[in-house]
Amino acid sequence: MKLVFPNGEHAQVLLSHGMNRIGSAPDGAVVLNLPEIAVRHCEIHVTGAGANLQVPEGGGRVTVNGRAIEDIMALRAGDLIGIGPVQARYTIVEAVRSVPSEAPVAAPHPDDDSGATRVRIAIPKFLLRGVSGAVFGKVFPVTGPTAIGRAPECDISVQGDEISRRHALVKPTPDGLAVEDLGSANGTYVNGKRVQQAFLGPGDELKLDTVRFIVVAPGMEMAQQTARIAKAEAAPAAAGAPRRGNTLSIWVPIMLALAALAVFAGLMLGR
Repeated sequence: MKLVFPNGEHAQVLLSHGMNRIGSAPDGAVVLNLPEIAVRHCEIHVTGAGANLQVPEGGGRVTVNGRAIEDIMALRAGDLIGIGPVQARYTIVEAVRSVPSEAPVAAPHPDDDSGATRVRIAIPKFLLRGVSGAVFGKVFPVTGPTAIGRAPECDISVQGDEISRRHALVKPTPDGLAVEDLGSANGTYVNGKRVQQAFLGPGDELKLDTVRFIVVAPGMEMAQQTARIAKAEAAPAAAGAPRRGNTLSIWVPIMLALAALAVFAGLMLGR
């Protein structure tokens, strides 16, 4: 992971694991000596699952793709970060595959953007499947820190008055998803219990007030997860609402989403 400064205010920076401070302080990962830059303007936290941008108390004005950020936000490849008057592009560094010595190597195209980094798409290990409300039947791959909320800049944007602008953050782990409530008004629940931070395994339910998701692991036996998902989808019927979907409908959108990701990943690897 790295920051590229298209206007040349700073050399490109490889982000290290952990906290990377950005500001005018001389001990920061990125030092910007400009009047508009605060001592600790912002921070980028890098974990094994991705990176989060955070504006600490006393920090400066920060935008992501033109939208002002006041607390914390998960970063995605290609995001344009505004650090005061300075623009920086967040990119993913891809490992270069070795090729046989006799294989011809194509020369770079003269129009290629030297600051751009090609991103390799990985098949997600975990998915969130919506089982109620505005997200019913939708499948959301979780490949890195994923913010859920009403704000349009969230990775999973859910429209509804009961959802806070930035309601919760989920992050993939080797065995499931870690979830953190971001100070929501109506709470974050795991299997019916309100939590501040918790762990979700395959088949567990994540509920943001009335909006519910089920964690799905595509590599796991379907029988181990179908019963839990079917039970979650049947909950509205128990309350008097018509039941929507069936066992087949549970897996069709998931398999279609995985197939599309697999095709796209194959095309990227073959380039």
